[in-house]
Amino acid sequence: MSGASESRSTKPGVLNGFEETAKDFWASRPRRPQAGRKVAGVAAGFGYRYGVDPVVVRIALVVATIFGGFGLTFYLLAWLFLPGENDEVSGFEGLIGRGRSSVSPAFAVVLAVLTVVSAGGMFSSTWFDGGGLIGFALISTALYLLHRSRGHLNRPAPVVARTRTEAFTGNGAFTMTDTAEAPSPAKGWDPLAADPAGWDLPEAPPEPPRPTPPPPYRAPERRPHSKVGSVTFALAVLTAGAGVLLNLNGADWFSAQHIIGLVLGVTGIGLVAGAFARGGRGLIGLAVPLAIVGMILTTAPFENLDFRGGVGDIKQTPATIADVQPLYQHAAGDIDLDLSKLPVGDPYSTTISNGAGDTKVIVPANADVTYECHTGAGSADCFDRSTDGISQAALKGTDNGPDGVGGQKITLKVDNSVGSVEVRRG
Repeated sequence: MSGASESRSTKPGVLNGFEETAKDFWASRPRRPQAGRKVAGVAAGFGYRYGVDPVVVRIALVVATIFGGFGLTFYLLAWLFLPGENDEVSGFEGLIGRGRSSVSPAFAVVLAVLTVVSAGGMFSSTWFDGGGLIGFALISTALYLLHRSRGHLNRPAPVVARTRTEAFTGNGAFTMTDTAEAPSPAKGWDPLAADPAGWDLPEAPPEPPRPTPPPPYRAPERRPHSKVGSVTFALAVLTAGAGVLLNLNGADWFSAQHIIGLVLGVTGIGLVAGAFARGGRGLIGLAVPLAIVGMILTTAPFENLDFRGGVGDIKQTPATIADVQPLYQHAAGDIDLDLSKLPVGDPYSTTISNGAGDTKVIVPANADVTYECHTGAGSADCFDRSTDGISQAALKGTDNGPDGVGGQKITLKVDNSVGSVEVRRG
């Protein structure tokens, strides 16, 4: 039970079904090498087995861990069921007595428990609902396609099990000895009738053969420069540009979160294609920050973070009620609106919507203000009420000022995605 089949030179046929491919994958599953590993050698093992850069494997596992959690579960499963390069069997098989493994039984139990816990957390999580199942499907499909196309390459040789024999001693104990027999002493006639053992000096035991070290991980041979990275980057830029244009033209679905998700999807497809074409490594520098930003924007309530209104700071002090705009909308930057100079007149209302930045509104000292203040992430300070943090409820109410009811009627709504909100009297 070596955990790997004998080396084959033939490629799995096109007519082979799923069951035969799965059995062949298990029989020739990768081994975790000592060289090139970062933790347990899982990524390096798959990389060497199928001729894929281990960095791509690691990035795929990190992304699968962030979006759904299956990447961690897969890594623990591989650690438990893939044998080391000098092991007869995997850690799980060693736990049930199938052979020798460098993974101790106690640590194999720990790995099994961690695998169950991570799988349970993956399926019970509300973060990216269904992301764990999607990650499982994508990784399983990628492994199946890789084995169908490259399963005949770098098939690991089996590790021969050490054979031992048992001998029963007179004191009732068993001793374990190697099957190789020691050479018997030379037999012959001695004319002096002396004990032959007295004439023969013990010879030095032969030096045991040194085990042949397994071949280290070899980087895939360089091929002509692949255009996968350039094409994918161009498509990602076009996708982002189209999303921004649609957002500017009133398509509310194309918010910053959705645009980043689309760009990340295009980048992920490029990374998968690059794994087969051995190209597109530069996309890693785009995928990682996009994944982090997408995670932050998705977990935080940034519903109004869009690109309408431009960027930069706005500072206005209307002189008449006609100068007050019904909507002040900005993508990024600070908004400073001073309404304290307006003369008393007809009631009016205005809305300030800011994507990222601080918003400050100053109202007349004696105005009767009906207000609603909200920020997705940051602090909100409206008259004598305040909130601070993420996903806080909006502050709503009416403040009639120090003179009570009877002042200028103002309806004010301030909504920020990221940044502080302040409403005070002048």
